[in-house]
Amino acid sequence: MIFASPLVTGRLVQRYKRFLADIILDDGNPITSSVPNTGSMLGLTDPGIRVWLSISDGLKRKYPHTLQLVEAQGIMVGINTGLPNRIAEEAILSGLLPSLSGYAEFKREQKYGTNSRIDILLRDPNRPDAYVEVKNVHFSRSAGLAEFPDSPTARGAKHLDELGNMVENGHRGIMLYVIQRGDCERLKICGDLDPVYAAAFERAMRRGVEAYAVKCHITPTGIAAISTMPIID
Repeated sequence: MIFASPLVTGRLVQRYKRFLADIILDDGNPITSSVPNTGSMLGLTDPGIRVWLSISDGLKRKYPHTLQLVEAQGIMVGINTGLPNRIAEEAILSGLLPSLSGYAEFKREQKYGTNSRIDILLRDPNRPDAYVEVKNVHFSRSAGLAEFPDSPTARGAKHLDELGNMVENGHRGIMLYVIQRGDCERLKICGDLDPVYAAAFERAMRRGVEAYAVKCHITPTGIAAISTMPIID
């Protein structure tokens, strides 16, 4: 996934209202940026951290800047939750996840379950349909260990149950975690911050849902999935 135009840099002043942040650009200009992330961004919003932003020339946009990357522990971390679906699509089509390769049809944002939409639906006349739910991960408290979620997510728990239902109906249910940071080698489900999600994950695994995690390489020009990593208990 390549950014459409070069990113600009600055320093974070504060994030507020979840979707906004005040930033001082490197040229000294103070701006307000949109923040495409509904989560807590735990550990990624300290005042003064280095940030990278894209700029849109859309005339209807109140805030032309969009926060894309932040620096944490000396590494770049992707925070835009709108990008993992594109990263996941590229990972699947490149063959990084062999069990998801070779499907005849690749569909995006399909209705399924109870008032839900699956991020990716893979279909092939000779294989069960594969329902792929994509989650963004950027939280890390320990060296080399990514964790999900970083705050309670009732919607995420619902998705796990929906995938379990798909498996029981003869399809494949896939949970795909996209780790938007390059310093982690393992993923852990974060039961202390969201025990409901952790219980839903364990329940989904017992029902036959498959889970995969992919590590990303991040630069100011783009983000790409480069390898898989284990999901630990």
